[in-house]
Amino acid sequence: MRLALNKDWIVGARIGDGGFGAVFEAEDTAGERAAVKLVPKAPGTEREMLFTDLDGVRNVVPVIDSGEHENQRVLVMPRAEKSLRDHLQKHGRLPLNEAVTVLADVAEALADLKDREVVHRDLKPENVLLLGGRWCLADFGIARYAEATTAQHTYKGAGSLPYMAPEVWKYQRATGATDIYALGILAYELLEGTRPFTGPAEHDYQEQHLHGTPPPLTAAPPLLATLITECLFRAPQSRPPAGNVLARLGQTPAAPLSGGLAALAQVNQDAVARRAEADRRASAHATEADRRKTLLEAATTTFSFIADAFLTALTNAAPSADVRKGNQGGWTVRIDDAQLTLSGPKVTASADWRAASTPAPFDVIASATLSLAVPADHHGYEGRSHSLWYADAQTEDQYQWFETAFMDNPLSHTARAMEPFAFNPHHESRAAIGPGMTMQQVAWPFTPLAVGDLDEFILRWADWLARAANGRLTHPRRMPERDPQDSWRR
Repeated sequence: MRLALNKDWIVGARIGDGGFGAVFEAEDTAGERAAVKLVPKAPGTEREMLFTDLDGVRNVVPVIDSGEHENQRVLVMPRAEKSLRDHLQKHGRLPLNEAVTVLADVAEALADLKDREVVHRDLKPENVLLLGGRWCLADFGIARYAEATTAQHTYKGAGSLPYMAPEVWKYQRATGATDIYALGILAYELLEGTRPFTGPAEHDYQEQHLHGTPPPLTAAPPLLATLITECLFRAPQSRPPAGNVLARLGQTPAAPLSGGLAALAQVNQDAVARRAEADRRASAHATEADRRKTLLEAATTTFSFIADAFLTALTNAAPSADVRKGNQGGWTVRIDDAQLTLSGPKVTASADWRAASTPAPFDVIASATLSLAVPADHHGYEGRSHSLWYADAQTEDQYQWFETAFMDNPLSHTARAMEPFAFNPHHESRAAIGPGMTMQQVAWPFTPLAVGDLDEFILRWADWLARAANGRLTHPRRMPERDPQDSWRR
């Protein structure tokens, strides 16, 4: 194939892939050897063309010609000797001095890119090429300007799994610190001959980058090990900037430290390791908080669908009922002396549910109460209430709203005005669903409430409301009314 750009190029065999395109060997009419990258004109790939001019940036593979051919964008670059991946596959882990040289070349490029407010976002050995005696950064296929507006096709989550920073896994904005994290992974790989996180599946990598602890470095002196540990901090703002990394790489001693300096360097490394562990715990806490926030949003949205469908069905059947709206989607429907109240959802504090000696068999994100109140009869009975919990009560990590209710242990000889009754998720309800004998126990099976499949739930409560309005709501003949066994995870 012949390409007519600023020069004429004869395209030869395919030699690899990169970013969003394929790479081919090429020569111009004067015999200059090059590599040609052809990028299909798909949405988002125009960012390849943002970086045809990086003059003044050290250690990047330059673009020596560019243009378009049919439905493809074209980039022409010098033909490199080899990639760092090829070098590692041939030689294995690198000696200290060689590894520092590679890292310093890449850090120079990152420092200059930071000044241009450019984030590479896909730093890995395949994208580090030996050119003119320097290790140069190539393939800006998913790079972006750090302050660029996020567009529809920014490939925000793109990257290579073993090198992706925690913020990328969280779909947060990539910054220069994202490249520093990848540099830390690369440094670990050069020195140890293996990456700190090895997957193998995508969800494994995600868990490892977000919550894992890299195995200790064995081939790096304390000062370098400290630097690499800092590069792998999960909080982006805690990682050193590229200029600092470059300066510290230049201070890596060729000979081991001795005496008091060696002891001080080791103390510093230990302190940074403790800070890294604290950083890991803080990141895990933040990740859990983000997860619960997202689940709470889902719980609130789903609850509003359930509450609205329930209220619509009741008011269609009893349009003269007194209806009052409550907080967060809750409501009260009153017919004569019968009052049916659905409270709005309330967040469940993880510490309240999980703490104490009795383990929680599942997770609860939010809860609400559905209660039917009537004037006390001659036995003192005033109605019933059920709990609604947004939980993964039946299948781990599958959250939805469940209806359940509780009762006192018959041996306790306790009389309540409402039975069965609702419990918020806390230590008493946690004990009730536990395996031991307690003062309270489950009186209603954990019954899923699925939007679009609420007929049984609505009809049952409508019937109880009708009985209550007619003065015929009585204490259940037996407790529990329905067998609750095996309706939740234990």
